[in-house]
Amino acid sequence: MGSRWKGQGAQVKALADPISEIVSQLQYFLISSNSIGLLSGMSVLLKADAELTDLLNRACFGRPRVTSEKNEQWFQLSMEEAFYLQYSLKCIKVVDHNDTELNNDELWKHMTSKKETFPILFKVFSHLRSKNWVTRSGSQYGVDFVAYRHHPALVHSEYAVLVLSAQDGSANGRLRVWSDFHCTLRLCGSVAKTLLILDIEQQQQSCAASPSCLDNYIVEERTITRWSPEQGREEKVKCDPS
Repeated sequence: MGSRWKGQGAQVKALADPISEIVSQLQYFLISSNSIGLLSGMSVLLKADAELTDLLNRACFGRPRVTSEKNEQWFQLSMEEAFYLQYSLKCIKVVDHNDTELNNDELWKHMTSKKETFPILFKVFSHLRSKNWVTRSGSQYGVDFVAYRHHPALVHSEYAVLVLSAQDGSANGRLRVWSDFHCTLRLCGSVAKTLLILDIEQQQQSCAASPSCLDNYIVEERTITRWSPEQGREEKVKCDPS
């Protein structure tokens, strides 16, 4: 199942403005402006002016929050997005409600305490993002993430992503029996997405108390599609009786 671009010229626009370049621009701006995110439960709030708002929207990081302040915009970053910006891109700092800056280990500890599966989910998020896939929550489709080739305004999401790990008992028991596969594939097919399974393997036993454990994770990629018997049948050839 290939890319489904939204309207004429969408693919041309995407090729002229690669996601990798947009993310680089965002990274440079955040570093130069010494941007600080505010930790708020299971998300991080980032204050944005007009230029940063444009970059965050184009790079597909966070979601704008409606506030009563006319000249200020706030973006709500997911835990994976916030940690990616701080730990992987090193372009923001995160503070708690006491305005105390959190280092990588402290932020990691907070996020793993809020979401037990955060280590493997972040590994997958950073894996896809590093390959320039726009990665968004897939909760509306019953999966962990959806992956876009470019901005969602230009193209439909191409993959529905499920994260599995033997460490977590096949990620809460998903896809343990064939009926699970069948239901998931039917759902993906109905919304024109390919099911992408990312299996996290741990090279050696290590404690997930710090982000250093990420180096021990290996990501194995598998796409699964629903086979239709009609696609494998030979076309009937009409014989000329003469």
